[in-house]
Amino acid sequence: MISITHAEPEDAEALARLAEEMDRFYGISEFESLEVRVRQICEALFSNPPSAYSLLAWDSRRLTGFASYSFLWPAVGLTRSLYLKELYVVANGRQKGIGKLLMWHLYDIAVKYNCSRVEWTTDTDNPGARQFYSELGVPVIESKLFYRIEGEDLKRQASR
Repeated sequence: MISITHAEPEDAEALARLAEEMDRFYGISEFESLEVRVRQICEALFSNPPSAYSLLAWDSRRLTGFASYSFLWPAVGLTRSLYLKELYVVANGRQKGIGKLLMWHLYDIAVKYNCSRVEWTTDTDNPGARQFYSELGVPVIESKLFYRIEGEDLKRQASR
């Protein structure tokens, strides 16, 4: 049976290991040490105020998935939205309803906190994710474009 919980500080190491698996899925091959990744998770999720939140999917004592999210403002008018940054389920846990459970819990959180919407993106070259979201019955908003600046470009722009 799958249980969904909010991440707690004692979950940081399991989450760091799962996040490394997710990064491998996306083609990343070099990682910070486990100690550094645990520290980064604790800084993001358990500082005051936290910069993000995470739901964890447990199959007994094994972490099988997670969803990380933040609140954004403004959304519609002056309301806020819940922004899903990452949804990841281990390979042998897919097609078993774990992703749906995580999404439904996110929807509950959004309603609890009076969010007007839940939003997310997915890579165009990730057909599994696109199919999953399609099966949830959520339409694609094709009028939006996604922008990103990072690494040296970010540093260069920040020092202009």
